[in-house]
Amino acid sequence: MNKRILIDLIGVLLIALVVIVGYKLSPLLLPKSDVVVQPDPACDLQRGPCRVLLPAGGSIELAMGTLPIPLVRPFEVRIATEGLTVAKVEVDFAGVDMNMGYNRPRFVDRGNGVYVAEVTLPVCISGQMEWQATVLIEAGGRRIAIPYRFATGSVA
Repeated sequence: MNKRILIDLIGVLLIALVVIVGYKLSPLLLPKSDVVVQPDPACDLQRGPCRVLLPAGGSIELAMGTLPIPLVRPFEVRIATEGLTVAKVEVDFAGVDMNMGYNRPRFVDRGNGVYVAEVTLPVCISGQMEWQATVLIEAGGRRIAIPYRFATGSVA
């Protein structure tokens, strides 16, 4: 009987540990934002940079260094900010219809509001893949999110 209670207690402790770790990692995996700015739907990252004007002033531009955006090959991603005092820049690449794993590269400050990172997107076995690249910028004590959609691969 004591062995059964011990096993149950260990099970409850393991579940509590998983919940605590999930809670602590949730801001990393599901970042919250204070301001969400929708980009112009006509802007196509496969054709060139996309720029948004922020409601409080300033702008943010996202540009892919290689067009069309390649799969399984590194390429540069550039964020250019204007009129902001930036504390942190990230871009979260996520598959829209398929989980492609955690892909949030580290950006390097190149000065004058320009930040760059090297990105490699995984290939999808189904051919074409719909992606969401969410620009996450911490500036002025706020977190700004800008979700961009784009497709990669060939149409089957």
